Amino acid sequence: MSERVIPLIDQRLRSLTARVPAQAIPATGLLGDTLGRPLRDLRISVTDRCNFRCSYCMPKEIFDKDYAYLPHSALLSFEEITRVARVFVAHGVQKIRLTGGEPLLRKNIEILIEQLAALRTTEGRPLDITLTTNGSLLERKAASLKAAGLQRVTVSLDGLDDAIFRAMNDVDFPVADVLRGIDAAQAAGLGPIKVNMVVKRGTNDQQILPMARHFKGSGIVLRFIEYMDVGATNGWRMDDVLPSAEVVQRIHAELPLVQLDPSAPGETAERWGYADGSGEIGVISSVTQAFCGDCNRARLSTEGQLYLCLFATHGHDLRHLIRGTETDEELGSAIGAIWQGRDDRYSQLRASLPPDQTTGGRRVEMSYIGG
Repeated sequence: MSERVIPLIDQRLRSLTARVPAQAIPATGLLGDTLGRPLRDLRISVTDRCNFRCSYCMPKEIFDKDYAYLPHSALLSFEEITRVARVFVAHGVQKIRLTGGEPLLRKNIEILIEQLAALRTTEGRPLDITLTTNGSLLERKAASLKAAGLQRVTVSLDGLDDAIFRAMNDVDFPVADVLRGIDAAQAAGLGPIKVNMVVKRGTNDQQILPMARHFKGSGIVLRFIEYMDVGATNGWRMDDVLPSAEVVQRIHAELPLVQLDPSAPGETAERWGYADGSGEIGVISSVTQAFCGDCNRARLSTEGQLYLCLFATHGHDLRHLIRGTETDEELGSAIGAIWQGRDDRYSQLRASLPPDQTTGGRRVEMSYIGG
Protein backbone atom coordinates (compact mmCIF):
# COMPACT_ATOMS: atom_id res chain seq x y z
CA MET A 1 0.00 0.00 0.00
CA SER A 2 1.38 3.42 -0.90
CA GLU A 3 2.02 5.86 1.91
CA ARG A 4 -0.63 8.57 2.27
CA VAL A 5 0.59 12.16 2.21
CA ILE A 6 -1.19 14.42 4.71
CA PRO A 7 -0.97 18.13 3.82
CA LEU A 8 -0.68 19.22 7.46
CA ILE A 9 2.59 17.36 7.91
CA ASP A 10 4.10 19.42 5.11
CA GLN A 11 2.80 22.59 6.71
CA ARG A 12 4.31 21.78 10.08
CA LEU A 13 7.68 21.42 8.40
CA ARG A 14 7.40 24.63 6.37
CA SER A 15 9.13 27.26 8.47
CA LEU A 16 11.70 29.98 8.33
CA THR A 17 14.45 30.00 10.91
CA ALA A 18 14.08 32.94 13.27
CA ARG A 19 17.37 34.75 13.73
CA VAL A 20 18.63 37.40 16.11
CA PRO A 21 19.23 40.53 14.00
CA ALA A 22 22.59 42.29 14.08
CA GLN A 23 20.84 45.48 15.17
CA ALA A 24 19.01 44.97 18.46
CA ILE A 25 15.30 45.81 18.49
CA PRO A 26 14.44 47.01 22.00
CA ALA A 27 11.05 46.17 23.49
CA THR A 28 9.28 49.52 23.84
CA GLY A 29 5.68 48.32 23.58
CA LEU A 30 5.36 50.20 20.27
CA LEU A 31 6.31 47.54 17.72
CA GLY A 32 4.70 48.01 14.29
CA ASP A 33 4.71 46.06 11.02
CA THR A 34 5.23 47.35 7.47
CA LEU A 35 1.63 48.63 7.40
CA GLY A 36 1.90 50.31 10.79
CA ARG A 37 -0.16 47.66 12.59
CA PRO A 38 0.84 47.23 16.25
CA LEU A 39 1.32 43.89 18.02
CA ARG A 40 -1.44 43.63 20.63
CA ASP A 41 -2.95 40.13 20.53
CA LEU A 42 -1.11 36.81 20.93
CA ARG A 43 -2.89 33.52 20.29
CA ILE A 44 -1.10 30.50 21.70
CA SER A 45 -1.93 26.96 20.61
CA VAL A 46 -1.22 24.59 23.49
CA THR A 47 -2.05 21.33 21.67
CA ASP A 48 -2.63 20.07 18.14
CA ARG A 49 -5.13 17.49 19.41
CA CYS A 50 -8.91 17.75 19.52
CA ASN A 51 -11.68 15.36 20.53
CA PHE A 52 -14.04 16.68 17.80
CA ARG A 53 -13.74 16.03 14.06
CA CYS A 54 -15.56 19.03 12.61
CA SER A 55 -15.47 18.83 8.82
CA TYR A 56 -14.40 22.47 8.43
CA CYS A 57 -11.43 22.05 10.75
CA MET A 58 -10.26 18.47 11.43
CA PRO A 59 -12.11 16.15 9.00
CA LYS A 60 -12.13 12.54 10.13
CA GLU A 61 -10.81 11.18 6.85
CA ILE A 62 -7.53 13.01 7.46
CA PHE A 63 -7.34 13.14 11.26
CA ASP A 64 -8.04 9.45 11.84
CA LYS A 65 -6.67 6.95 14.38
CA ASP A 66 -3.44 6.67 12.39
CA TYR A 67 -2.74 10.39 12.27
CA ALA A 68 0.65 11.28 13.75
CA TYR A 69 0.34 14.16 16.18
CA LEU A 70 3.32 16.12 17.42
CA PRO A 71 5.38 14.20 20.01
CA HIS A 72 5.27 15.57 23.53
CA SER A 73 8.98 16.47 23.38
CA ALA A 74 8.23 18.88 20.52
CA LEU A 75 5.66 20.86 22.49
CA LEU A 76 6.71 23.98 24.33
CA SER A 77 6.57 23.51 28.08
CA PHE A 78 4.46 25.85 30.21
CA GLU A 79 7.64 27.61 31.34
CA GLU A 80 8.76 28.08 27.74
CA ILE A 81 5.36 29.41 26.73
CA THR A 82 5.36 31.84 29.64
CA ARG A 83 8.85 33.03 28.76
CA VAL A 84 8.00 33.77 25.14
CA ALA A 85 4.69 35.36 26.21
CA ARG A 86 6.61 37.68 28.53
CA VAL A 87 8.75 38.80 25.59
CA PHE A 88 5.66 39.41 23.45
CA VAL A 89 4.08 41.44 26.24
CA ALA A 90 7.18 43.62 26.38
CA HIS A 91 6.57 44.38 22.69
CA GLY A 92 3.02 45.54 23.40
CA VAL A 93 0.79 42.46 23.63
CA GLN A 94 -2.18 43.09 25.91
CA LYS A 95 -4.32 40.03 25.26
CA ILE A 96 -3.46 36.33 25.22
CA ARG A 97 -5.89 33.72 23.92
CA LEU A 98 -5.19 30.02 24.51
CA THR A 99 -6.26 27.80 21.63
CA GLY A 100 -5.68 24.38 20.13
CA GLY A 101 -6.82 21.94 18.86
CA GLU A 102 -8.85 21.73 22.02
CA PRO A 103 -6.82 23.52 24.72
CA LEU A 104 -8.56 21.80 27.64
CA LEU A 105 -6.98 18.53 26.49
CA ARG A 106 -3.58 19.89 27.57
CA LYS A 107 -2.90 18.35 30.97
CA ASN A 108 -2.73 20.79 33.90
CA ILE A 109 -3.43 23.83 31.73
CA GLU A 110 -4.43 25.67 34.91
CA ILE A 111 -0.72 25.88 35.76
CA LEU A 112 -0.01 27.73 32.52
CA ILE A 113 -2.93 30.07 33.15
CA GLU A 114 -1.56 30.90 36.62
CA GLN A 115 1.82 31.72 35.11
CA LEU A 116 0.36 33.93 32.38
CA ALA A 117 -1.95 35.67 34.84
CA ALA A 118 1.11 36.91 36.74
CA LEU A 119 2.38 38.86 33.71
CA ARG A 120 1.73 42.60 33.34
CA THR A 121 1.47 44.85 30.32
CA THR A 122 3.98 47.62 29.68
CA GLU A 123 1.52 49.94 31.48
CA GLY A 124 1.50 47.65 34.51
CA ARG A 125 -2.01 46.23 33.95
CA PRO A 126 -3.02 42.56 34.07
CA LEU A 127 -3.29 40.86 30.71
CA ASP A 128 -6.64 39.97 29.19
CA ILE A 129 -6.41 36.17 29.31
CA THR A 130 -9.04 34.14 27.50
CA LEU A 131 -9.48 30.69 26.01
CA THR A 132 -11.38 29.19 23.08
CA THR A 133 -12.91 25.74 23.62
CA ASN A 134 -15.39 23.36 22.05
CA GLY A 135 -17.02 23.16 25.48
CA SER A 136 -16.80 19.39 25.85
CA LEU A 137 -14.73 19.57 29.05
CA LEU A 138 -15.90 22.96 30.25
CA GLU A 139 -18.48 21.79 32.80
CA ARG A 140 -15.83 19.99 34.86
CA LYS A 141 -13.06 22.57 34.31
CA ALA A 142 -14.78 25.96 34.56
CA ALA A 143 -14.26 26.56 38.28
CA SER A 144 -10.58 25.56 38.25
CA LEU A 145 -9.91 27.70 35.17
CA LYS A 146 -11.41 30.73 36.89
CA ALA A 147 -9.44 30.06 40.08
CA ALA A 148 -6.23 29.88 38.04
CA GLY A 149 -6.80 33.37 36.63
CA LEU A 150 -8.65 32.84 33.35
CA GLN A 151 -10.97 35.75 32.72
CA ARG A 152 -13.17 34.75 29.79
CA VAL A 153 -14.02 31.85 27.50
CA THR A 154 -15.23 31.61 23.94
CA VAL A 155 -17.18 28.47 23.13
CA SER A 156 -17.54 27.04 19.64
CA LEU A 157 -21.12 25.89 19.03
CA ASP A 158 -22.45 25.35 15.51
CA GLY A 159 -26.12 24.71 16.27
CA LEU A 160 -28.70 23.82 18.89
CA ASP A 161 -30.35 20.99 17.00
CA ASP A 162 -28.75 17.86 18.46
CA ALA A 163 -28.71 15.90 15.21
CA ILE A 164 -27.07 18.76 13.31
CA PHE A 165 -24.55 19.38 16.07
CA ARG A 166 -23.60 15.70 16.34
CA ALA A 167 -23.17 15.52 12.57
CA MET A 168 -20.95 18.60 12.50
CA ASN A 169 -18.64 17.51 15.34
CA ASP A 170 -18.63 14.02 13.73
CA VAL A 171 -17.97 12.21 17.02
CA ASP A 172 -21.63 12.06 18.10
CA PHE A 173 -21.09 14.52 20.96
CA PRO A 174 -24.41 15.86 22.36
CA VAL A 175 -25.19 19.56 22.33
CA ALA A 176 -26.64 19.36 25.86
CA ASP A 177 -23.17 18.74 27.30
CA VAL A 178 -21.80 21.90 25.67
CA LEU A 179 -24.75 23.93 26.97
CA ARG A 180 -24.06 22.65 30.48
CA GLY A 181 -20.45 23.72 30.05
CA ILE A 182 -21.58 27.22 29.10
CA ASP A 183 -23.82 27.34 32.17
CA ALA A 184 -20.89 26.23 34.34
CA ALA A 185 -18.67 28.94 32.86
CA GLN A 186 -21.31 31.57 33.61
CA ALA A 187 -21.66 30.30 37.17
CA ALA A 188 -17.87 30.42 37.64
CA GLY A 189 -17.72 34.04 36.45
CA LEU A 190 -15.84 33.40 33.20
CA GLY A 191 -17.39 36.24 31.31
CA PRO A 192 -18.56 37.89 29.27
CA ILE A 193 -18.85 34.58 27.42
CA LYS A 194 -18.81 34.52 23.64
CA VAL A 195 -20.26 31.71 21.54
CA ASN A 196 -18.90 31.26 18.03
CA MET A 197 -20.99 29.63 15.31
CA VAL A 198 -19.31 28.79 12.00
CA VAL A 199 -22.05 29.09 9.37
CA LYS A 200 -21.89 26.77 6.38
CA ARG A 201 -24.61 27.29 3.79
CA GLY A 202 -26.87 24.27 3.45
CA THR A 203 -25.38 22.56 6.50
CA ASN A 204 -26.32 24.55 9.58
CA ASP A 205 -27.60 27.95 8.38
CA GLN A 206 -31.12 26.96 9.50
CA GLN A 207 -29.74 27.18 13.05
CA ILE A 208 -29.04 30.93 12.85
CA LEU A 209 -32.40 32.05 14.26
CA PRO A 210 -32.72 29.28 16.89
CA MET A 211 -29.24 30.23 18.17
CA ALA A 212 -30.14 33.93 18.22
CA ARG A 213 -33.37 33.26 20.11
CA HIS A 214 -31.63 31.01 22.61
CA PHE A 215 -28.84 33.41 23.59
CA LYS A 216 -30.80 36.67 23.32
CA GLY A 217 -31.08 38.18 26.81
CA SER A 218 -28.61 35.71 28.33
CA GLY A 219 -25.64 38.07 28.61
CA ILE A 220 -23.76 35.82 26.17
CA VAL A 221 -22.53 37.35 22.89
CA LEU A 222 -23.29 35.09 19.93
CA ARG A 223 -20.97 35.53 16.97
CA PHE A 224 -21.49 34.17 13.47
CA ILE A 225 -18.33 33.32 11.50
CA GLU A 226 -18.20 33.00 7.74
CA TYR A 227 -16.94 29.59 6.63
CA MET A 228 -13.30 30.31 5.77
CA ASP A 229 -10.75 28.94 3.32
CA VAL A 230 -8.32 27.98 6.06
CA GLY A 231 -5.89 25.12 5.48
CA ALA A 232 -5.95 22.39 2.86
CA THR A 233 -8.27 19.71 4.21
CA ASN A 234 -11.74 21.23 4.66
CA GLY A 235 -12.81 21.24 0.99
CA TRP A 236 -13.71 24.94 1.11
CA ARG A 237 -15.84 26.39 -1.70
CA MET A 238 -17.20 29.91 -2.02
CA ASP A 239 -20.65 28.42 -2.63
CA ASP A 240 -20.64 27.21 0.99
CA VAL A 241 -20.16 30.72 2.37
CA LEU A 242 -23.22 32.51 3.73
CA PRO A 243 -22.27 36.20 3.80
CA SER A 244 -22.56 37.88 7.18
CA ALA A 245 -24.83 40.51 5.66
CA GLU A 246 -27.40 37.80 5.02
CA VAL A 247 -27.03 36.49 8.58
CA VAL A 248 -27.80 39.97 9.90
CA GLN A 249 -30.77 40.30 7.55
CA ARG A 250 -32.27 36.99 8.69
CA ILE A 251 -32.04 37.93 12.35
CA HIS A 252 -33.12 41.53 11.87
CA ALA A 253 -36.33 40.39 10.12
CA GLU A 254 -37.49 38.75 13.36
CA LEU A 255 -35.36 40.36 16.07
CA PRO A 256 -34.61 44.00 15.09
CA LEU A 257 -30.95 45.00 15.28
CA VAL A 258 -28.99 48.25 15.45
CA GLN A 259 -25.31 48.52 14.59
CA LEU A 260 -22.87 49.18 17.44
CA ASP A 261 -19.41 50.71 17.52
CA PRO A 262 -16.35 48.41 17.64
CA SER A 263 -15.37 47.41 21.16
CA ALA A 264 -11.62 47.81 20.53
CA PRO A 265 -9.11 48.57 17.74
CA GLY A 266 -8.45 45.48 15.64
CA GLU A 267 -11.73 43.82 16.70
CA THR A 268 -12.61 41.05 14.24
CA ALA A 269 -16.36 41.11 14.84
CA GLU A 270 -18.83 43.70 13.58
CA ARG A 271 -21.25 44.31 16.47
CA TRP A 272 -25.03 44.47 16.29
CA GLY A 273 -27.27 45.10 19.29
CA TYR A 274 -30.88 44.05 19.73
CA ALA A 275 -33.08 47.12 19.41
CA ASP A 276 -34.83 46.28 22.68
CA GLY A 277 -31.51 46.36 24.56
CA SER A 278 -31.47 42.64 25.37
CA GLY A 279 -27.93 41.93 24.21
CA GLU A 280 -25.88 41.78 21.05
CA ILE A 281 -24.53 39.56 18.32
CA GLY A 282 -21.37 39.77 16.24
CA VAL A 283 -20.48 38.77 12.71
CA ILE A 284 -16.96 37.88 11.57
CA SER A 285 -16.71 38.43 7.82
CA SER A 286 -13.17 37.47 6.86
CA VAL A 287 -14.33 36.25 3.44
CA THR A 288 -16.72 39.00 2.31
CA GLN A 289 -15.46 41.99 4.33
CA ALA A 290 -11.77 41.67 5.08
CA PHE A 291 -10.45 43.32 8.24
CA CYS A 292 -6.73 42.95 7.57
CA GLY A 293 -6.16 46.69 7.75
CA ASP A 294 -5.99 46.80 11.54
CA CYS A 295 -5.12 43.16 12.31
CA ASN A 296 -2.88 43.14 15.40
CA ARG A 297 -2.69 39.38 16.04
CA ALA A 298 0.22 36.95 16.10
CA ARG A 299 -0.13 33.20 16.52
CA LEU A 300 2.28 30.83 18.28
CA SER A 301 1.97 27.14 17.48
CA THR A 302 2.26 24.48 20.14
CA GLU A 303 5.88 23.70 19.20
CA GLY A 304 7.04 27.29 18.90
CA GLN A 305 6.42 28.49 15.36
CA LEU A 306 5.29 32.09 14.97
CA TYR A 307 2.58 32.74 12.36
CA LEU A 308 1.69 36.25 11.24
CA CYS A 309 -1.64 35.43 9.57
CA LEU A 310 -4.40 32.84 9.93
CA PHE A 311 -3.89 32.10 6.22
CA ALA A 312 -0.10 31.85 6.40
CA THR A 313 1.88 29.42 4.25
CA HIS A 314 4.79 29.14 6.68
CA GLY A 315 5.83 29.97 10.20
CA HIS A 316 8.98 31.32 11.82
CA ASP A 317 10.70 28.78 14.05
CA LEU A 318 11.31 30.30 17.49
CA ARG A 319 11.86 27.05 19.38
CA HIS A 320 15.59 26.84 18.70
CA LEU A 321 15.95 30.32 20.23
CA ILE A 322 13.66 29.51 23.16
CA ARG A 323 15.65 26.36 23.92
CA GLY A 324 19.01 27.83 23.04
CA THR A 325 21.36 30.18 24.85
CA GLU A 326 19.73 33.39 23.63
CA THR A 327 18.66 35.94 26.23
CA ASP A 328 15.16 37.36 26.48
CA GLU A 329 16.46 40.51 24.82
CA GLU A 330 17.83 38.52 21.87
CA LEU A 331 14.62 36.52 21.58
CA GLY A 332 12.72 39.81 21.65
CA SER A 333 14.90 41.24 18.88
CA ALA A 334 14.19 38.19 16.72
CA ILE A 335 10.45 38.54 17.27
CA GLY A 336 10.67 42.28 16.64
CA ALA A 337 12.43 41.75 13.32
CA ILE A 338 9.79 39.24 12.20
CA TRP A 339 6.89 41.54 13.10
CA GLN A 340 8.54 44.60 11.54
CA GLY A 341 8.76 42.70 8.26
CA ARG A 342 5.10 41.60 8.34
CA ASP A 343 2.99 42.56 5.33
CA ASP A 344 0.30 39.82 5.43
CA ARG A 345 -3.18 40.78 4.25
CA TYR A 346 -4.52 37.69 2.53
CA SER A 347 -8.21 38.39 3.08
CA GLN A 348 -7.94 41.78 1.41
CA LEU A 349 -6.14 40.27 -1.58
CA ARG A 350 -8.24 37.08 -1.88
CA ALA A 351 -10.51 38.31 -4.69
CA SER A 352 -7.59 39.41 -6.86
CA LEU A 353 -5.47 36.27 -6.42
CA PRO A 354 -5.27 33.57 -9.13
CA PRO A 355 -7.51 30.57 -8.34
CA ASP A 356 -4.57 28.28 -7.52
CA GLN A 357 -3.53 30.67 -4.75
CA THR A 358 -6.96 30.87 -3.09
CA THR A 359 -7.74 27.16 -2.68
CA GLY A 360 -5.71 26.78 0.51
CA GLY A 361 -3.39 24.09 -0.88
CA ARG A 362 -0.31 25.46 0.85
CA ARG A 363 -1.78 27.12 3.93
CA VAL A 364 -1.46 26.03 7.53
CA GLU A 365 -4.38 24.21 9.17
CA MET A 366 -6.54 26.15 11.63
CA SER A 367 -6.45 23.22 14.07
CA TYR A 368 -2.67 23.61 14.25
CA ILE A 369 -2.50 27.32 15.11
CA GLY A 370 -5.97 28.00 16.50
CA GLY A 371 -8.56 30.42 15.12
